[in-house]
Amino acid sequence: MERTTTDEKAGRGASGGAAPAPRAARPAFDPTVFTAADEEKRRGVRRMKAIATGALVLAAVVFALSTWAENAGAGAWAGYVAAAAEAGMVGALADWFAVTALFKRPMGLPIPHTAIIPTKKDQLGRSLGDFVGENFLSEAVVRRRLRSVRVADRLGNWLAQPDNADRVTAEMSTALRGALTVLRDSDVQAVVTEAITRRAHAREIAPLLGRTLARIVADGGHRRAVDLVCVRAHDWLVWHQDSVMDAVAGGAPGWTPRFVDRRIGERVYKELLRFVAEMRDMPDHPARGALDRFLRDFAEDLQSDPDTRARVERLKSDILSRGEVQDVIASVWVSVRAMIVAAVEDERSQLRLRVRTSVLSLGARLSADAGLQGKVDGWIEGAAAHVVSTYRHEITSLITETIESWDAEHTSRKIEANVGRDLQFIRINGTVVGALAGLAIHTVTHLLGG
Repeated sequence: MERTTTDEKAGRGASGGAAPAPRAARPAFDPTVFTAADEEKRRGVRRMKAIATGALVLAAVVFALSTWAENAGAGAWAGYVAAAAEAGMVGALADWFAVTALFKRPMGLPIPHTAIIPTKKDQLGRSLGDFVGENFLSEAVVRRRLRSVRVADRLGNWLAQPDNADRVTAEMSTALRGALTVLRDSDVQAVVTEAITRRAHAREIAPLLGRTLARIVADGGHRRAVDLVCVRAHDWLVWHQDSVMDAVAGGAPGWTPRFVDRRIGERVYKELLRFVAEMRDMPDHPARGALDRFLRDFAEDLQSDPDTRARVERLKSDILSRGEVQDVIASVWVSVRAMIVAAVEDERSQLRLRVRTSVLSLGARLSADAGLQGKVDGWIEGAAAHVVSTYRHEITSLITETIESWDAEHTSRKIEANVGRDLQFIRINGTVVGALAGLAIHTVTHLLGG
């Protein structure tokens, strides 16, 4: 009674006769494509169909024989058997019609409300999407389910295990290394350079420099730098005596005698050397005090003098616009990237050890601190509730649109392959239940008639 399926016809067409016209290309992932498991299920459906059809044929044979026996005067028992067999045939045919009508039109007849799955596929998809949205993606359901799961407690107990902490650390390292591999250095360098430059231009640095310099001078932090400059200046004068004297003599008028220029150069050199030596050796030297006053005044000007602040800003802009400075800023990413990659690849690096320690510490706190568990569970519930409330329509539309994109005929066959075996039991049960009901009705009729 079962009609040959389109797939079987297509298979015969491939081996003999004209091949059918190819269908329109379906997406790479198509749930209606039959797998080896689906083919095995279809074989099971065919076996159950044969059994159910056999039950119908058996009921028909029994009905024919019992009716002949009753007419031949075999006795009252033949009537009972005929009634049971007749009702069994009716039940079998009714259930065959009901099961077949789900997937196709029985015997190809255009009977209303048949071939329900192929013709109502899109409507069923929308109904399924609405059902999922109302019963699985409602905020109350999600919150209740997450609250019963106690995600924070379970997560804390899991993270507190050293093996799990090692696994999390390794996975985080792999993910970070993968992200660094995917990112192009030129793109990141451009972003870093632009961010640093924009931030530097957006903030005036003169007041900050002034406050910093004022604190340094007030704390005497600049004195070591002055000491170093004095020492280096004294050493330089000692090593370059002739150069200093030649420079002084070279600036003298051309009409003065050379020995006079030489004596003046020596005198200037000795005074300059003495001045630098005294400034080096005397912490209270007047020149040091003058330098302190100059630095304090300069710090004040950096904070309050508009002209000084404007000059500092122009100097900052000039420095930032130089190519060498831009190259240095861009090279920061290369150094940071190399450092991070080396750290994530080394299992004993401080980065991975600190991450592992943090994971273990987080797990211990989550498993022991009820207050923290409540906060984390609240965050998770809130995030999940926000997602289902905001994107419920998009999630359910994914179900609807996916089902709408399926081929109706293939979808019907695949559903039949997965649930058809169980549906054939309905036909068998209809035969048995119909026979028992017919027997009971015939018995009651005879009893009432008697």
